[in-house]
Amino acid sequence: MVRVCITMKFYKSSKWRKKRESILRRDGYMCQECKRYGKTTPAQTVHHIYPLERYPELALVSANLVSLCNDCHERMHDRLTGELTPAGERWRDKVREVVRVDANQAY
Repeated sequence: MVRVCITMKFYKSSKWRKKRESILRRDGYMCQECKRYGKTTPAQTVHHIYPLERYPELALVSANLVSLCNDCHERMHDRLTGELTPAGERWRDKVREVVRVDANQAY
């Protein structure tokens, strides 16, 4: 319960709102997962590739964030287990080296 409160507080913070807008702008307000398949779908969500709950140190690292439509975002997590799905794991594997570098820098 405490973790949920901390997470919700983070998502309401001005730092998160500014970072979220920055990532949406970076990605052209388009879903980056749909883009992989040649589709153009507006993004409504900024996804933490390495989940916020497990990697709070990566919460605002740009390389750990990607713009997604709601449907694609739902496909990144298994909502019953909290684990990443194969689609979520593909994104994690894609950014693994970059996130390590960015996580050691102050952004």
